[in-house]
Amino acid sequence: MDGYPLIENHGLIGDLQTAALVTTEGVVDWFCSPRFDSPSVFGALLDKEKGGHCTVRPTHRTHATKQLYLPDTAVLVTRFMTDAGAGEVVDFMPVTGTTVTSRHRLVRLIRCVRGSMSFEVEIAPRFDYGRRKHDLRITRNGAVFAAEDGTELTVHPIREPEDQKLLDVLTDQGADLNLSLTLHAGEQRGLILEMGSEGGPAEIRLDAYQRLFEETAAFWRSWLAQSRYTGRWREMVERSAITLKLMTFAPSGALVAAPTTALPEQLGGERNWDYRFTWIRDASFSVYALLGLGFTDEARAFNSWLSDRVEERAGRSGDTGPLNIMYAVDGSSDLDEQKLEHWEGYAGSRPVRIGNGAATQLQLDIYGEALDSMYFAHQHGFQVGSEGWTSMRKNLDWLVDHWDMSEEGIWETRGGAQDFTYGRVMSWVAFDRALRLAQSKGWPSATGRWQTERDAVYEQVMAKGWSEKSEAFVQHYGSDVLDSSLLRMATVGFLSPEDPIWASTLDAIERELVSDSLVYRYNPEASPDGLRGSEGTFSLCTFMYVDALARAGRTEKARLVFEKMMGYANHLGLFSEEIDPTGRQLGNFPQAFTHLALIDATLTLDKALDTR
Repeated sequence: MDGYPLIENHGLIGDLQTAALVTTEGVVDWFCSPRFDSPSVFGALLDKEKGGHCTVRPTHRTHATKQLYLPDTAVLVTRFMTDAGAGEVVDFMPVTGTTVTSRHRLVRLIRCVRGSMSFEVEIAPRFDYGRRKHDLRITRNGAVFAAEDGTELTVHPIREPEDQKLLDVLTDQGADLNLSLTLHAGEQRGLILEMGSEGGPAEIRLDAYQRLFEETAAFWRSWLAQSRYTGRWREMVERSAITLKLMTFAPSGALVAAPTTALPEQLGGERNWDYRFTWIRDASFSVYALLGLGFTDEARAFNSWLSDRVEERAGRSGDTGPLNIMYAVDGSSDLDEQKLEHWEGYAGSRPVRIGNGAATQLQLDIYGEALDSMYFAHQHGFQVGSEGWTSMRKNLDWLVDHWDMSEEGIWETRGGAQDFTYGRVMSWVAFDRALRLAQSKGWPSATGRWQTERDAVYEQVMAKGWSEKSEAFVQHYGSDVLDSSLLRMATVGFLSPEDPIWASTLDAIERELVSDSLVYRYNPEASPDGLRGSEGTFSLCTFMYVDALARAGRTEKARLVFEKMMGYANHLGLFSEEIDPTGRQLGNFPQAFTHLALIDATLTLDKALDTR
């Protein structure tokens, strides 16, 4: 871990087209531009020497740090405290809007709030994952880093005209810049780092900064005010909502699974994946969570993005089906997986992957999730158009002929195709929701065939998905391995929450996959997934467990598990993908699926507690 911050020691800022991570020590160690999935500009998170960073820290090496968000916003404040003084770095990105742009600004204001404090600033970009060299040009009004391919990072100082000129305090350290400044109580200065600048460096007056700050804070407070949630754990729910919004690509409405790539599921291991894309599964879950809170515009945008994916290759023949499991935020599907051999990876966790080879896998559950979310949106007034219904029917025709195929499953294992029970359950959901939609609208449909296939799936799951030995539904046919994805069986209505065989399945999952309230996805030793090593508990699954317990009437246990899980959030209320045995966060950070599941579990548990 030498030289690498803990994954959870970060906050997230963003402008709705890309995002940056800021450590509790004031280091921007991850930032890609112009999109979430673009090459990095700062990437020290994955290689402390070659990745690049922007650091603001006190010169006094002995200091305490605290980090918080301004209430109801995505404005991040990192505080430094010494005996001689206290200072703050205020970080945010002005919101870009729904038009695709290459212009992205990262604002870093430095201020002293008590006594006096000296700061040092180092700006060390490494363009294109550190693969492109750059030149540095310093002017009297700032500086420009220019990469070989024409990409530029412009540095605008936040200062007043009477201040010492930037030229006098910036020093060229090879291709990097270093700045030193001393501030006294009430004084503030800073920098704006801009990608895609329309002009050269320019001094930014403090009143211009203040307008940017106020506009950004007002945007987030106005957006959050749409939330209708007034139940328990409101602050955690609203922080999750803001986090999901930060991971949304506004021009298309697509939600990335995480703004990072290659953060390990096991330190030093190879389970390091690129999550900067949009999964059909995640987009579907987001419709539930956001409609549950009252964010109809975001739910409508996600639903529209999903409908476009359903329509664009409707009825395509072939074994991989008409839907991919994931897409780039613009809807494109070329996600070729590569390894960055020149980077050492987070704390030596290699390989560092960009792109995602799982994009071409067959995962049958996505059809059920897509249809389920569309039906849920329909129930909330979002109409499915005639073209959308025609495309949906074509996709259902494909599923009729292929639901009984072996597949790779929800966890994107690379150990070979299996008859995964969860994939079958969600195929049942696809047929069931299509039948409900057709009945509610009187639309043309292959009702008889869909009903026949729905019933056939159900009978098969009950006959082959149940293990007498495990006394539970199992990961795939012919095995006794448990899988926490099946916690959703009652949620989607395949089984009643009060069904004795469901109670038995919950008990089995608790015995084998739950460790002090935290839930593993499955046991890779019992079910080899084609990868070396192990992983931590999966935070999504823990929240799914809470949801399942609450639905089954085990309210007190659900509440205890939930409260324990809240203790694993980082200092800002953010969750990555996994929790390791020591309580540290693992995997890409923050993870949308985890925060979506947190919202769903909260809504279910809060309702259960009210009606207990």
